[in-house]
Amino acid sequence: MTAITLIEEAGTLNSRLASLDLADRLSLVAGLGGRAVFTTSLGIEDQVITAEIGNHRLPIEVATLQTGRLFPETLALIDETESQYDIRISRYEPEQADIDAYAEKYGLNGFYESVEARHACCGVRKLKPLARALSGATIWVTGLRRGQSANRADTAFAEYDPERNLIKVNPLADWDIDAIRAYVADNSVPVNPLHQRGYPSIGCEPCTRAIKPGEPERAGRWWWENDEKRECGLHVQEEVAVAAQ
Repeated sequence: MTAITLIEEAGTLNSRLASLDLADRLSLVAGLGGRAVFTTSLGIEDQVITAEIGNHRLPIEVATLQTGRLFPETLALIDETESQYDIRISRYEPEQADIDAYAEKYGLNGFYESVEARHACCGVRKLKPLARALSGATIWVTGLRRGQSANRADTAFAEYDPERNLIKVNPLADWDIDAIRAYVADNSVPVNPLHQRGYPSIGCEPCTRAIKPGEPERAGRWWWENDEKRECGLHVQEEVAVAAQ
């Protein structure tokens, strides 16, 4: 399918999803055909989506990037979530050869020393495993929300991902954190206990801290960097010029 076609389909899907509730959004996505993959970091937003997929037995694959540096609480939550919803969460891990090459060049924790080294670590532990998780997928479902950071304020319900040549769906784009918490409470959704300890956004253990009062939700991620738009690269793309085909 050409990029132009996918851009048009994403625009149509974005409009359709805007008027639906979460259950109907995910049902619509599940019925589009092709392979749909939801990548979860086991954060509170992602747990809401997993609950909907599991409770309604939707044909959407659930996958996580098991980077090798996750909090023990996150690892335990994977097992708990599988058990509660009777689903399989596929684990995608980095290649040991890539980890060894990174450590040889930067040091195991070299990501603290430079943005280049941190991006390289995310590339090894997240981006390459993500590529395997999404190989052959036509739809990528995420837990992105507009309220997570200024960098995500314009998140669409559906958009074309030029790097991976698929449609990316963000069914919680318009949900705020209060709605997320209410859903979790009303539906007994298991969540990471770190959320109660000041970690609204949880990634790899060495790269995540609790936030301070008044800080944005993602302020605890790569806190030693100054760039307010800091991301790992999963959800940031270069401007891509698409030629008609």
